[in-house]
Formats: sequence, C-alpha cells, structure tokens
Amino acid sequence: MKILKFTLIALFTVGFTSCKKDVTTEEKSKDSLTSKKDSVVVPEVHKEFYGIYTGEFSGKEMMHDSEVDEDYEGINTKRLSLKINRITKDSVYGQSIVNGNQRPFRGIFNQNSNSFTLDEPGNDKTDGRFEIKLNNDSLTGKWTAFNKSAVKAATKNLKLIKKEFVYNPNFMLDENSELIDWENPKDFKEKYTDEETGKTETYTQSKNRVASDAVFKINASKQKLTEKDLKNLRKLDMEIIKNSVFARHGYSFKKQTYRNFFEQTDWYIPVSNNVDSELSPMEKENVALLNRFIKYAEDKYDSFGR
Repeated sequence: MKILKFTLIALFTVGFTSCKKDVTTEEKSKDSLTSKKDSVVVPEVHKEFYGIYTGEFSGKEMMHDSEVDEDYEGINTKRLSLKINRITKDSVYGQSIVNGNQRPFRGIFNQNSNSFTLDEPGNDKTDGRFEIKLNNDSLTGKWTAFNKSAVKAATKNLKLIKKEFVYNPNFMLDENSELIDWENPKDFKEKYTDEETGKTETYTQSKNRVASDAVFKINASKQKLTEKDLKNLRKLDMEIIKNSVFARHGYSFKKQTYRNFFEQTDWYIPVSNNVDSELSPMEKENVALLNRFIKYAEDKYDSFGR
C-alpha cells in the first residue's frame, strides 16, 4: 500500500513538472517570436545616394513687403549642404546645414521622377520643404519656407554637387582670396583742407577691415603657435587663422564674415554646427591662445569700392 502511494505521488510530481516545463518553453517561444518581430530592420535602398551634397543656395530677398528690384543686390547666396543618411522604401532621413543652422529632415524619394521631397521639422522659423531632383551626382530644385513671412527669402533655388568631406590640416585660403570684411564697415572722421579757402573741414568715410598676407602663412592646424607668432598680427588676421581650424573640420559658420572668406575655397564643406570634439589637442591650444590675443588686438581699416 505504501509502495502504491509513493508511486502515485512520484507520477503526479513528474507530470506537474513536465507541464510546467512545457508552459515555460511555450512562453519563451512566444517571447522569442515577439522579440524578432519588434526588432525587424527596415531594409535600406539606394545607398549609392548617401552622402553630402553642397553648393549654392540663393533667393531674392523681400524688403518693405515688396520684392527687391532685379538690379538691387538683394540676391542672397549662401553655401548649403544636404546630408542624406538613410533611404528606405517609405522614407528618407538626413539633415540640412546652412548659416550655422543644422536641421534634420524627413521625406520621400520618388523613383519614377528621381526626385526628393524633404521636410524640415517646422518648429523653427527657418524650416521649409526641399523639392529637388537628382541627376547623376547633382541635386537641383528649390526650398520653400513653411512660414513665408518669417524669412527674407521665402523661396530659394539650390544647385548642389555631391562631395566627400575630408579633413585635411593643409587646407588654406587661396592666395587670390579677397581679404576684406565687407560685413562690418566702420565710419571714420577724416579731415581735408580746401585749397581755395585754406579752411580745414571734416567728413565721414566708411572703411572696412582688411587682413594681411599672414593668413596665407600661419596654419594653426599644423604648427604650435607662440605669442611671438601673434603679437604683430591684426585682429582680423587672427580671426581668420583661428576659424580656418574650424573650417577644415567642416564647421558651418553663423557669421557671414567668416562664410565669405571660406566659401571662396573649393575645399570648404559645412557639415556640422559643432566640431569642438573633432579638434586635435594642438588645435585646441592654438585656438585658446588666439582667443586671448584677439580680445586685445586692433584692426586695420581701409576704404574700398564695391
């Protein structure tokens, strides 16, 4: 009788354990299927289109609620970069970089027309829609602001070429570059003597900052700068030398003064609004030294026609 009781207990225990194992296995299997479903990766397409497209971004500015005359210098041209990071069957992801403003975009690629429609988020006054066509390695089309009254040029045309961004410490301004800061003119009081009357009179003349040839010789990405290197330089010289470091790393400048200098080169490609982490230890030290000297440096002004 004891033997029979023990046998029944053993069978019951084994059966219960077996059922428990089956349930656990089934749950695990169910969890496994769920995980696989949740982690499905959407396949990417047209990876050959990935990369940076950079070039002219221009539009006619609006003034006094009316369009500026064609002859007026109201055509605002800037350097724009569009970076396409990912394309799937349904979506395109990337970012636009212009004027130090880096904005994400999302859109679609129409395979039949070989064109993109890309929308920036819309929570910034400078956001808008890109409608562009792909032709080999170039993108052409237009950008239209979502809020047309918030920007000077509500529609801009763009013509971009696909380029590979490369950091090169040897990049310098071309020696034919214009070294005038057109964005910060300053008025000076000048005196002259009238030959007929002999009277001395004063008049106001607007002058612009001008850099020296030092910007073609000093490279803060390659040489450790000393106080001796900087003590006789103009303020604009040091600003250009310092910002050349950031330009080599693809920094998108907010100040038009610096954009004007570096957009004269073939190598400058704006790719980010923050490249601080990309600077080498020597570059960081040089930038810190230049900042100290820039604070107390003086500028050289001259008069120029435009």
